[in-house]
Amino acid sequence: MTDTAHGAAEAAHSGTVRRLASLVRKESLQILRDPSSILIAFVLPAVLLFLFGYGVSLDIQRTRVGLAVEVQTPLTQDLAASFQASRYFDVSTGRDRRAFEEDLVLGRIRGIIVIPATFTSDFAAHTKPTVQVIVDGSEPNTANFVQNYTQGVVANWAALRSAETMAQQPAIIPEPRYWFNAELESRNFLVPGSIAIVMALVGTLLTSLVVAREWERGTMEAIMATPVTAAELVAGKILPYFVLGLVSMTLCVAVAVFLFGVPFRGSLLALYALSASFLVPALGQGLLISAATKNQFLASQVALLSAFMPAFLLSGFLFEINSMPTVIQWITIIVPARYLIPSLQTVFLAGDIWPMFLEAIAVMLAMGAIMFLLAARSTRKRIA
Repeated sequence: MTDTAHGAAEAAHSGTVRRLASLVRKESLQILRDPSSILIAFVLPAVLLFLFGYGVSLDIQRTRVGLAVEVQTPLTQDLAASFQASRYFDVSTGRDRRAFEEDLVLGRIRGIIVIPATFTSDFAAHTKPTVQVIVDGSEPNTANFVQNYTQGVVANWAALRSAETMAQQPAIIPEPRYWFNAELESRNFLVPGSIAIVMALVGTLLTSLVVAREWERGTMEAIMATPVTAAELVAGKILPYFVLGLVSMTLCVAVAVFLFGVPFRGSLLALYALSASFLVPALGQGLLISAATKNQFLASQVALLSAFMPAFLLSGFLFEINSMPTVIQWITIIVPARYLIPSLQTVFLAGDIWPMFLEAIAVMLAMGAIMFLLAARSTRKRIA
């Protein structure tokens, strides 16, 4: 009796392995035969990386401004030369600020810097001279950049003048040091973050489309008529796209490092552990969407709204989570990309910080387990 039970268990296990291998092989061949899968897995990530790497930048350089020097003196000309030599400004000079007002209104320039007529006399009298900055407040970020960069140029100029005249230096001189991204290049954290956006889109969208396509074509009913269980069906659908997602991620990392020059200071172990953990909820979400919609068009729309948009807007990729309203901050907790993006940026720029990584991996795997449980229930062995 024991031998019989043992033999039955071995036969059942062998049958499971054969069915799973057949499903994986079928799905892999489907990927190779389907141009849309290759397009989504490889072409779309390349396009998005190029857009984020070249088209999106938070670095404000060569900002167009108007510089009005009301009285030409050696002192004001020296200060004007400091503005013209700055890599942050593209300066047009004039004698009156009114000459630049129309350009500011039309958006041709981002600010007007006025060196007043009293600047030289105030400087000579040791009275604190002023420089006026007029900016377009409809773009607060750019306005703050222009104001802060103007203050920096004036402060550097004043420090050089003090050194030349042997004037008393301030007792404390701050020396800023920037860790991890010394060049302050926004590309160095935008590109790693964009890899997470790409993985969210590829994992969820691709899985939701291919499974929904089978529902539309009626092949899913044929599969359900076989001895395949719901768990085997889910595993057979997911494993090929799990590997495909890792391959797509590897190509993205290669582009980030070798084309965009983003430093990679962490380990491949941390990179693949984080990426594999993130693919679990991404693929589970795609499978759940396909099982719930059973329509390619509807599945694609739901995938974009529920995966791509939250990953882009609610993950901290572009907008600081702590600056969001409290209700939105609570919503970001259920966005898997929130845990991957800072981890990927850390792997690239700082190195391996495993306490941070392990916490993110645990959260993403827990989310993935929930997604797969819901997907398995929705894809149970029955024709709905």
